[in-house]
Amino acid sequence: MNVVQGIAAALTPLGLLWTVLLIGVATFLHELAHYALARWQGVAVNSFSVGMGPVLIRRHWRGTEWRLSLLPIGGYVEIDGMAPEEDAQGQVRAATRGFAALPAWGKVAVLLAGPLMNLLLAVLLMTVTFTAQGVPAPDRARIEEVVAGSTAQTLGLRAGDVITAIDGQDIPDTTLVGGREAAGWEGVRDVLTRAGPHTFTVVSDGQTRDVRFDWTPTVNGERQLLGIRYGPDVQATTAPAAFVRAWQVTGEAVPQVIRSFGDLIARFLTLNLSRDENVSGPIGTAEIVSRAAALSPWALVQIAILLNLSLAFFNLLPIPGLDGGRILLVLVGAVRGRPLTFSQEQAINLAGFAFVMMLMLFVVVRDVSRFF
Repeated sequence: MNVVQGIAAALTPLGLLWTVLLIGVATFLHELAHYALARWQGVAVNSFSVGMGPVLIRRHWRGTEWRLSLLPIGGYVEIDGMAPEEDAQGQVRAATRGFAALPAWGKVAVLLAGPLMNLLLAVLLMTVTFTAQGVPAPDRARIEEVVAGSTAQTLGLRAGDVITAIDGQDIPDTTLVGGREAAGWEGVRDVLTRAGPHTFTVVSDGQTRDVRFDWTPTVNGERQLLGIRYGPDVQATTAPAAFVRAWQVTGEAVPQVIRSFGDLIARFLTLNLSRDENVSGPIGTAEIVSRAAALSPWALVQIAILLNLSLAFFNLLPIPGLDGGRILLVLVGAVRGRPLTFSQEQAINLAGFAFVMMLMLFVVVRDVSRFF
């Protein structure tokens, strides 16, 4: 199987369609928030494009040219006064009107609106999910399936049983799995890598019992399986409680996201192309969406939540060229009492843009390299 065949096998037409839709909606709302905050402050928006590349359709409405572009990979808004302009002598200089004329807080509001829109969308989707399906409990593992004829069935484990403690210790909220921080219920797999006697404290039909067994992880070099499929226990909740929990989950995700981006940059600087489960490129993302599309609508909602959180946090990174980098330059100018000169800001943004493009290229190359 060659590279093209490998990529084609990993993706599905339905998965590709959903990938385009999910990323398209997230990007559209991101740019729409920039547009709304600019117009709210009286700043003109010259154009708003859904998609990138050659323009297919143009329509003028409310002083903005609305575009549908060929490549369904995002979008953009052209806010008046954000890009440099030419003077009467044809010299390029910093704009003095529109966005450039706003006070510092106004500029920050426009730039911050996009990431906040994605963050809010993720929280709202989590709220709907938690309200409809319940809130996952990190310290309880629910057995979803028991394989017929397996060791688990012999031990009397059944689908619906909830594991609350392992070897006499309550399952913690978080644990380390494979060197990364994960929800406590994921630690069940670590127990099955250690030989010896083990005990699962199980709640079944309101009754608590201990399930004791001797375990050998490998026999003749072959990994042994207990025979269960499990996930977090899910507890019913109300919409207000689900909304609060959604913000808590978002806050808990911040350290992990920062570590993931930090690890990505470290891998980029050392040209480490090894696979990273925490950050996916376009092919990896489409592959995940393809699998989710085959499972259920709720699986796609989970992907939409992750995409919006990733887009929000990535754009808030203080890298010139991203929203976070632009906000940083605005704040530096406010602290100095005067904005950076046109040449200074242009050089910083150009360097930041080049870094982001190289980082994205690295992610794509790493994404493709796993098929070789």
